[in-house]
Amino acid sequence: MYTRRYTLSLNRELCVGCELCRAACPKEAIKVVKPSDLADLEEPPKRITVTVLEDKCNFCGICSEICVFGAFKQSINDEENIPVLASESFPKIIHEVKIDESKCPPNCKVCEEVCPLHLIKVNFEGGKVRVDVDRERCPGCRICEVKCPYDAIHTRKIISGLIKINSELCPEGCSECVKACPIPNVLSISSDGKVNVNDLFCIYCGACRNACPVEGALEIRRTAIYHAPVKSGAWNKALERLTSTEDMAKELRSKLASRAYDSVRRLQMGGRVRR
Repeated sequence: MYTRRYTLSLNRELCVGCELCRAACPKEAIKVVKPSDLADLEEPPKRITVTVLEDKCNFCGICSEICVFGAFKQSINDEENIPVLASESFPKIIHEVKIDESKCPPNCKVCEEVCPLHLIKVNFEGGKVRVDVDRERCPGCRICEVKCPYDAIHTRKIISGLIKINSELCPEGCSECVKACPIPNVLSISSDGKVNVNDLFCIYCGACRNACPVEGALEIRRTAIYHAPVKSGAWNKALERLTSTEDMAKELRSKLASRAYDSVRRLQMGGRVRR
């Protein structure tokens, strides 16, 4: 008899305590927890994280693919394998980072220095510059692109959205959202004690909302996720949980329009256009 051994591992050093995996999980097998909930561990986490409810998990791999920080790893017989990607029932999330090394001058390491997650390494070999990026762990904050003075690096946000702080609901002196945000200076405390938002670099992961002690004080709305084409309707359900019914419907309409356009183009290329 041939059996498969499924393994799902979570690297809590990489987990930022966001809500993407929990929102996308079709089995509700992921729970957001506080450090105090895991105090019995030998090395309890220092910040909000997640835990997997083993009795509910079916090892589909959605959490592994939707985690833009690369904290989850799904494997089969000790080989990395994401079943929902293999079956084309879930799309590949695109981490787009393009670098034109010909524009990089010798000794410049701006992108490496500003990356908040230390995912960029710049090397100088024989007068040439080589820039290595850990793309699978890049959440698409775009700080490297904005800070590069030579227009040598271009990225695209993985998640688009909106974030809003309802200051009247914020507890006095509270900065939990600022501490939880994995991208520095997206959230900051102003001189009047209010939370300011720089959404240029926000990745809309929801770590701040998980840390906020007051419901409704911080609002996040994800409107789109950058991904490869997908054939199955399973993604629609995940997208609806991650964004909203309205934004899921927008993507469906966009797909239908794109398919119609492609059909017309194929007919034109074949010399036939139906009226």
